[in-house]
Amino acid sequence: MAKARYSVQPGNWDNAGARATDNGVNFCIFSRYAEDIQLLLFETSASPEPYEIIALDPQVNRTFFFWHIFVEGLGEGVFYNWRIRGTCDTREIGCRMDGEKALLDPWAVTVDDRLWNREVACRPGDNVATAIRAQVVHDRYDWEGDTPLYIPLNAAVIYEMHAGGFTRHPSSGVAHPGTFGAVIEKIPYLQDLGITHVELMPIMAFDPQDVPPKTAAMGLENYWGYSTHSFFAPHPGFALDPSRARDEFRDLVKALHRAGIGVILDVVFNHTAEGGNSGPTISFKGIGNEVFYHLDFSDRRLYRDYTGCGNTVNCNHPIVTRFLIDALLYWVRQMHVDGFRFDLASALARGEDGNPQYHAPILWATELSPALGRSHIIAEAWDAAGLYQVGDFPGFRWAEWNGRYRDLMRSFVKGDTGMVAEVATRMAGSSDLYQSRGRLPSNSINFITCHDGFTLWDLVSYNRKHNEANGEDNRDGHNDNLSWNCGVEGPTDDPAILALRRRQARNFIAVLMLSQGVPMLRSGDEVLQSKQGNNNSYCQNNALSWFDWTLLEDNCGMHDFVRGMIAFRQRHPTLRRSRFLTGEPANGQTLPDITWHGVGLDSPEWDNPAAQSLALTLAGITAEEPPLHIMINMGKAPLEFAVPPLAGRSWHVAIDTDREPAILEHPDPCPTSGSRVRVAQRSLMVLEGRAV
Repeated sequence: MAKARYSVQPGNWDNAGARATDNGVNFCIFSRYAEDIQLLLFETSASPEPYEIIALDPQVNRTFFFWHIFVEGLGEGVFYNWRIRGTCDTREIGCRMDGEKALLDPWAVTVDDRLWNREVACRPGDNVATAIRAQVVHDRYDWEGDTPLYIPLNAAVIYEMHAGGFTRHPSSGVAHPGTFGAVIEKIPYLQDLGITHVELMPIMAFDPQDVPPKTAAMGLENYWGYSTHSFFAPHPGFALDPSRARDEFRDLVKALHRAGIGVILDVVFNHTAEGGNSGPTISFKGIGNEVFYHLDFSDRRLYRDYTGCGNTVNCNHPIVTRFLIDALLYWVRQMHVDGFRFDLASALARGEDGNPQYHAPILWATELSPALGRSHIIAEAWDAAGLYQVGDFPGFRWAEWNGRYRDLMRSFVKGDTGMVAEVATRMAGSSDLYQSRGRLPSNSINFITCHDGFTLWDLVSYNRKHNEANGEDNRDGHNDNLSWNCGVEGPTDDPAILALRRRQARNFIAVLMLSQGVPMLRSGDEVLQSKQGNNNSYCQNNALSWFDWTLLEDNCGMHDFVRGMIAFRQRHPTLRRSRFLTGEPANGQTLPDITWHGVGLDSPEWDNPAAQSLALTLAGITAEEPPLHIMINMGKAPLEFAVPPLAGRSWHVAIDTDREPAILEHPDPCPTSGSRVRVAQRSLMVLEGRAV
């Protein structure tokens, strides 16, 4: 692009970011205490210096606290940053302007980080040659009729996955590993597995360099992506061509929708990549630190940290609320995503004083937005400062990662006693948490494992975390994993222990798929991926974290079981009810919708402190749907369970986790009325009532 001076106009304040038209580009940014603002234009993402600097006149280019300018004749493809100068008392007001810093536009939809140097951005002074840059792009994408899907949550099976790590392993066999396009090549696998939604770990542009110094010295980087800096832009590292990252992501969404699979984004609105006092200035710190972050009341040079990441986004400030809601609307309207999972969402419930608010503006604006009305909204209903809101998250649409379900099922399956009453409540959809407030079983996102913590195989293979590879002397990660190694810590060749571990893994998946609520699987668990006991692999962008496609053959039995359990759940509407169970017959049925048992009929051991067993009978939703009888024995010895009578049908064994394969393709007939069935130790059996 030839160097030239551009004619400029005042521009408009009502569209933040860079808006390209046929005649030029309108730029707009918010900054309350700015006194002098410059727009820096670069020919390429690698240009060390701007080819033109355009100064904005506060008398012409400022409306309220918005600065705006229209640059005539400027075309798409140009890169840009801002410089903002101003003076204010940081202790009293909290602003942190460094007039030498090249600032990234928070509203940018395409960014490039190939020159980025976090260390330089942490120091005062000029970093124009090493800053992350935004790019001006036109929007000419052809959606070919695609719209966001609407698959009700009660019908969903969510698959949490890393957009890069899913295909980065050499065994993936894709053309461009680690990219959005590579995931498209693996859609047939996702279809065959039977999941309904992918929940993508952060794909909004993040800072891979955001790791502790010792971790960085080991050559490691922020792999998970919980370090967002650009809330409107896809991460350039997941694109074959960073300048097309937005459209490459759209291609993925469109392809998933064609396969009938919805897209849920894991969004990190609770903190940013700028960290605390020693962190870099990327954008928000230099634009409006006093607005975008929670600051200490007595000394506004200090950050209030409710996230464990150095800063907390001040989500309920009007400007920030608008910014975040606009981001959600953008991802729904322009990117066609189907929902969001909010990381450390309880931080979003904190008002500007830091205290929890039931009527937090950001949460209710999300819940009540008509444009988001068909989008799934899922909260990780806790933060790092002790605010735990599982079952009490504000609103009625918000679903929640049910941490109580996870912890209880881990304890029960590993053999802890005296908790069958709560196990029954969790399997029935956690009515104690949701029913009294008019919420539904689908408000509970049930899970055993997720990205954060042990994999499923490590959950049954390790008693302790082993995070030495992270460079933090094994201090990072959770210490209380509610895991059991089945007798040996880590790898073993003992066939008995390996068989027990496989059975325990099947037990976890079976319980998950047989519970009311919404099941979520962690990608890789279906092929028994291990991370060698590392329960905090946030910095491991390597084979330790990547999906190893050779495991699909090595652990084909587990893969078939997971796929079979998903199919079994989808075949039985009684496992995914939209309303809570009542214990009474419904829809013209003669059987109650649920009946609880112990080893004897109608005698659950609610008050037995040694109990490790539970049974239940589920009626079909319609007369045509077969009833189910589920028997769970997590004790150390086999048990004989009574089988309830069944008029006009006979019971058949459909699932037995003590077997391999555990799902019977042709269910075995089973004695009926008055008879008993032997269920092996640490196993689960499901009977299906079939017409005689």
